[in-house]
Amino acid sequence: MDSEKPQVLIVEDSPALAEVYAAYLREEPYLVSHVADGCSALNWLERRPPQALVLDLKLPDIDGMDVLKHIHQQQVPTSVVIITGHGSVDTAVDAMRYGAFDFIEKPFDAKRLKVTLRNALDRQSLTALVDSITEDFHREHYHDFIGGSLKMQAVYRIIDSAAASKATVFITGESGSGKEVCAEAIHKQSARRQKPFIALNCAAIPRDLIETEIFGHVKGAFTGAVSERKGAAEMADGGTLFLDEIGEMDLDLQSKLLRFVQTGSFQRVGGTRQQNVDVRFICATNRDPLELVRQGRFREDLYYRLHVIPVGLPPLRDRGDDLLLLADHFLKAFSEEEGKGFRDFDADALAVLQGYDWPGNVRQLQNVVRNIVVLNEGDKVRASMLPPPLEIKSTPSTERSVPESETSTVAGISEIKPLWLTEKGAIEAAISVCKGNIPRAAALLEVSPSTIYRKRQAWAQEPDA
Repeated sequence: MDSEKPQVLIVEDSPALAEVYAAYLREEPYLVSHVADGCSALNWLERRPPQALVLDLKLPDIDGMDVLKHIHQQQVPTSVVIITGHGSVDTAVDAMRYGAFDFIEKPFDAKRLKVTLRNALDRQSLTALVDSITEDFHREHYHDFIGGSLKMQAVYRIIDSAAASKATVFITGESGSGKEVCAEAIHKQSARRQKPFIALNCAAIPRDLIETEIFGHVKGAFTGAVSERKGAAEMADGGTLFLDEIGEMDLDLQSKLLRFVQTGSFQRVGGTRQQNVDVRFICATNRDPLELVRQGRFREDLYYRLHVIPVGLPPLRDRGDDLLLLADHFLKAFSEEEGKGFRDFDADALAVLQGYDWPGNVRQLQNVVRNIVVLNEGDKVRASMLPPPLEIKSTPSTERSVPESETSTVAGISEIKPLWLTEKGAIEAAISVCKGNIPRAAALLEVSPSTIYRKRQAWAQEPDA
């Protein structure tokens, strides 16, 4: 069908030449159109960008280079082939700098134009395909998540698939890994996004109050209940109810929750009237839920009722360069919030961040960066600004003066080695202790990772290395 053919627009002020170029392309599978000036080309680009543009640089109204600059600045999805009778190396370089695919100097034959256009359109198709794959499968920002690692891409795809369903989602992950962020992303991605998202942390609410927090209470249900109160279940009607740290819930309440999950109905504490709501359940825990079941702390039937779609969030230490993306994001956000001038981290600070295990995950990183911004000034974060437990600790010197006569034994050392060998031993030992993690070893040795890489390269060239 014609609608599936690539559109090629020729921008040429000479009608005779435009007809020649169109004739060159007559046997090609393109829809070829022609305009005679720059303004008409810009209007065409506004309405429907062609897949390829054959652009003369010398036009009667505006320079063809200005049309190219407009395409470049507005990121118009079209491949531009420049044609001109006034070619020069400088013009070609300028055209390529502004995104032109190729540069053809007049006069040229049909073969030259055909081959150039085929290549331009092939690249345009490939670029569109890559952009589509990148957009669909590789995202560095997803709702409130920041991270482009493969493990996070898998999380995003599960959320995409699960969001449209009403099936219960069970999120597991270490403390601070983003379980509530995940629950909110599922809600925002779902058809319930316009309805309430209600979150309860079961570990943060006293045990004798958790039931009323979930189901509400009627007036006089207990001492202090001076009026009736809606619970989270009722407030989440039509939306999503997120129960964080569900493993901390009492077994008696777990049985009531199971009935609620199964039937969608509940009673307020102290009440007799049965209420029905439409709620999507998401729950989370930082523990192994099956281990809680084995310990008798979590009902097995409730576990299987809730554990329909599992989502496991990776710890920050397993997310590769996501650490740098998050640190940079937090630094810019907190600097703006606090009116500070921090722009980035120096190499030594980054080495310490990358070498640390982050037991508190993203939440700990967020707190560390906020601490740095609040307590320090500057445009770069230096390693000396890092708070505990990331601060670089100086070790007391154990050196002593050595008399000249001591040439074979010094402080229990059987022989004195060349300094570079001693240094090599210390660095290789640190790398071994850190299981090959050079940035972490560099942080412990209080040197830059680049120093270690440089020295190892030099040692490789030493005859005794």
